[in-house]
Amino acid sequence: MADEADNQANNGANEPPAPDANEQTQPDSTPPLVDEYGEPLADEHEHPRKRKFYRRPGVLIGAAIALLVILFLGGRYWLYARSHETTDDAFIDGHIVQVSPKVSGYVTKVYVTDNQTVKVGDLLAELDARDLEAKLDQAKAALNAGLAQHKQAETQVSLTRVTTRANVRQAAAGVQQARANERGARAGAASERSRTTQAGAGIGAAESNVQQARAQLAAAEAEAARANADVPRYQALFEKDEVSRQRLDQAIATARTANAQVEAARERIAVAEAQTSEARAATSAQASTAQRAQTQVSAAQAQINEALGRLSQANTAPQQVAVSEAQAASAGANIQQLQAAVDQAELELSYAKIYAPETGRVTRKAVEVGALVQVGQPLMAVVPGEVWVTANFKESQIGNIKPGQPVDVTVDAYPDRIFKAHVDSIQAGTGSRFSLIPPENATGSYVKVVQRVPVKIVFEQNQIDSQHLLAPGMSAVPEVKFK
Repeated sequence: MADEADNQANNGANEPPAPDANEQTQPDSTPPLVDEYGEPLADEHEHPRKRKFYRRPGVLIGAAIALLVILFLGGRYWLYARSHETTDDAFIDGHIVQVSPKVSGYVTKVYVTDNQTVKVGDLLAELDARDLEAKLDQAKAALNAGLAQHKQAETQVSLTRVTTRANVRQAAAGVQQARANERGARAGAASERSRTTQAGAGIGAAESNVQQARAQLAAAEAEAARANADVPRYQALFEKDEVSRQRLDQAIATARTANAQVEAARERIAVAEAQTSEARAATSAQASTAQRAQTQVSAAQAQINEALGRLSQANTAPQQVAVSEAQAASAGANIQQLQAAVDQAELELSYAKIYAPETGRVTRKAVEVGALVQVGQPLMAVVPGEVWVTANFKESQIGNIKPGQPVDVTVDAYPDRIFKAHVDSIQAGTGSRFSLIPPENATGSYVKVVQRVPVKIVFEQNQIDSQHLLAPGMSAVPEVKFK
C-alpha cells in the first residue's frame, strides 16, 4: 500500500500543473523545427515519424538509375534515328520466269518435278509433235509445188513471145470481117425499117375502116331504133282502123331491115377490128424483125469492138511478155514465201520440246502427262538465284535515301543473320499510282494518306549461300544508313 502511494505521488510530481480555467491561453510564436527534407523534427520525448515511399533513399537511387538508362537509350535511339531509315514493309523479290508453250498440244513427257534445280537449256517437257510434223510435210509439199509453178512461169515467157505475133495477124483479120458483117447488118436493118413503116400505114387504114364501120353502126342503130319504135305505133293505129294493113307490114319490114343493117354494121366492125389486129400483129412482127436487124447491127458493132480489142490486146505483145516475166518473178518470190513457211513449220516443230529459259529452281509446276496445253498457258515457273529486296518506304523517308547507301537487311527466316546490301534505285512513282485501280483523289472527301515508294536494295557479293535460302515473297527489315 505504501508503494502504491509513492508511485501516485511520483506521477503527480511529473505531470504538469493543470491550467487555470480563468487563465487565457497564449499562442506559441516559436516556429517548429524541420529537417533537410522539410519534415518537422520530433520531440526527444516523442516517437520518430515514418517517411513516405518516394522519399526513401533506395527509391530515389533506383529512380535516378532508371532515368540515366532512359536517357542513355533515348540518346542512342535519337542518334540512330538521325542516321538510319527502316521499314518492316519489305520483301524479298526476284525474277520469276514463267514457262509457257509456244504451240498447243498434248503433253507426252515431263522431265522435272517441283523445286528441282535446272540449268538453262535443260529439257523440261515434250508435246505431241505429230500434227506439227504433218504441217511441216504440207509446207514442204507446197514448196515443191511452188518450184514447179516457177518453172512453168519461165516456160510461159517463151511461149508468150511466140503466140503474140500470131495473135496480132489474127486480130487484124477479125477486125476486117467484123466491119463487113456490120455493113451487111445495117443494110438489112434499113430494109426491115421500111417494111415496118409500110405495116404501120396498114394499121392506119384498118383503124379508119373501124371508125367508118362504127359510124355506120351508129346510124344503123339509130334507124333501127326509129323503125322498131314505129311498129307499136302503127300496130295501135291499125287496131283503130286508122292505117291499112299494108302500112303496118311496111313498118314491120322497115324495122327488120334496119335491124339487119345493124347486124351487118356490127359484122363490118368486127371484120375491120380483125383487120386492124392483123395489121398490128404484122406491124409488131415486122418491128420485132427490124429490132432483130438492129440488134444484129449492134452485135456487128460489138464484134468490131471485140475484134479491135483483140487487136489492141495483140498489139500489147511486149506488155504480155513483161507480164509473163513478172509472173515468173512472182513465182520466184512465192518460193521464198513457201520456204519461209517451211522454216516456220520447222520452228514450230522445235517448240514441241520445252527447254529451261534460265538456271534456277522449278516452282508452281502445273503440267502433267496427257494434259492439253494452249499457247501461253503457264506450265511452271523457274526462279533464278538472283534476288533483291523491295522495300516500301514512306514518302517522308525517301528524302534521306540515295542510291549506293549501305543497308543492313534482316530476314524473318534468319533473325540471327544480318545481310549486307546497298540501295540500288528508287522507283519513279508511288505504289498506289501503279496499282490496278489508281486512287481518284478528285472525287469525294479527300483524306491525306502517307504514300509509300518502292526502293530496290541489292545484296552485296557473297552474302547469299546455300545455307540461307532467300525466296521471293519472304519478309525482310532493311536499315538504310544515310549518314
